[in-house]
Amino acid sequence: MTGTGPWWREAVTYEVYLRSFADADGDGLGDLAGVRSRLPYLADLGVDAVWLTPFYPSPDHDAGYDVSDHRDVDPRVGTLAELDGLIADAHRRGLRVVVDLVLNHVASAHPWFVAARAAGPGSPERDRFHVRPGRGVAGELPPNGWRSIFGGSAWAPFGDGEWYLHLFDIEQPDLRHEHPEVAADAAATLRFWLDRGVDGVRFDAAGSLVKDPAYPELPDGWRAGDPSPFSDRDDVHEIYRRWARQLAAYPGDRLGVAETWGGPEIIEPYLRPDELGQAFAMDPIYWPLRPEPWRAGVDALLAATTRHGRLPAWVHGSHDVSRAAQRWGRDGARAVLLLMLALPGAVYLYAGDELGLPEVALADDEIRDPVFRRSAGADRGRDGARVPLPWTEQPAPYGFGPAGSTPWLPQPAGWGGFSVARQADDPTSALALTRAALPLRGTCWRGRPAEVSWLDAPADCLAFERGAGGPRCLVNLGDTPVDWRPYGQRLLLSSAPVDGASLPGHSTAWLR
Repeated sequence: MTGTGPWWREAVTYEVYLRSFADADGDGLGDLAGVRSRLPYLADLGVDAVWLTPFYPSPDHDAGYDVSDHRDVDPRVGTLAELDGLIADAHRRGLRVVVDLVLNHVASAHPWFVAARAAGPGSPERDRFHVRPGRGVAGELPPNGWRSIFGGSAWAPFGDGEWYLHLFDIEQPDLRHEHPEVAADAAATLRFWLDRGVDGVRFDAAGSLVKDPAYPELPDGWRAGDPSPFSDRDDVHEIYRRWARQLAAYPGDRLGVAETWGGPEIIEPYLRPDELGQAFAMDPIYWPLRPEPWRAGVDALLAATTRHGRLPAWVHGSHDVSRAAQRWGRDGARAVLLLMLALPGAVYLYAGDELGLPEVALADDEIRDPVFRRSAGADRGRDGARVPLPWTEQPAPYGFGPAGSTPWLPQPAGWGGFSVARQADDPTSALALTRAALPLRGTCWRGRPAEVSWLDAPADCLAFERGAGGPRCLVNLGDTPVDWRPYGQRLLLSSAPVDGASLPGHSTAWLR
């Protein structure tokens, strides 16, 4: 059964974390040429689209998410011509290309911020940013107690009595999208990449683009995820309505997807008919492997998204969280993948999770993530999920780059045991499961009714179908095997080997 509606409605999108995917020139950093060389692998995997993380010029304080020029390519990873070639090659292979736009902030090396730093207090150059006078006798204290997502204060001093806001790293000053020049520049950036033929855009830090202009203090007891004056405010949606109109002006159902963090109440407004096509459902990455939170959570997300004719965008993993195998266990990660692929909506798969890569424990002096520095080591950051991919069994760098090159993050000994080469011919491997699941999803689940009909199931299990007489999904989240035969006459696929009629614990089966 084929899908209906825009291409992205039920797409499987593969996140290429650019710097860790494939290094063609041997400088240790993944690049566009490396991605282009691996497009056959992605096409064979069966994904519909490729999401490229930032490739723009950057001082690299936050792995490329501190952008100094939004409309160019960093020479360390390629050129505009190479990106054009990658897009053309992807399209020839039936793959769509989604780019990552980081519009909440710029790098401290961006010309606008360089000018703001030099211009002095009260200058129009500073009006593009969130700049406030400090508290205290001489402005020596931050304007309020807001905390950076990366740790520490969200304010940094200019040294002249004024402070600038940075919700992330100190090298990432936040932009004021109310400023007409900021709004016009963002529109120009979006137009630039759409004109080059990208099929969609992920809006990084989607909810943070508008802050309360009064900059009020956070209430006592506030915790991350609670409503705040700097995230998901009602007035942020006018920005997305403008950008949605830009997307709609191009042919081919161009996608706008918001990087949202939170429950259905956060996601729903971004999906109104005049806004975006998708908003990330990140909450499931934190759901424990028990039936109750999954059943309730799926119902709530479906209700919120289908109300506007949309579907959830399930996130199996990303560069901002620990590896799926770390969060859910090796077997659990495979089970959740089949569960998500059976649900209505799109699925985002993080590079390397199709190999079942584990989280890597890096030494203190190997960590590059600014979260580690800003938290004084209390938070070890996200680099454990960003270690460059292994393509061959040996020797290091395991095919990530040319022999003898040194990746930007160290790969552990034995990394080749998880490699594409090792798993390619192993029918029990995570890679084999992914390669089997993605095309089968297209004929089995894609295009079926958006409703999930829950079936009676044993304790610690979930079971559902989508449309009478269609396939069924059985998820065993417990430790004890269960009989799959009450749910189907034929086993189509399972995330773990099945012995007769027994579906083992921590596994999912598709049945007909």
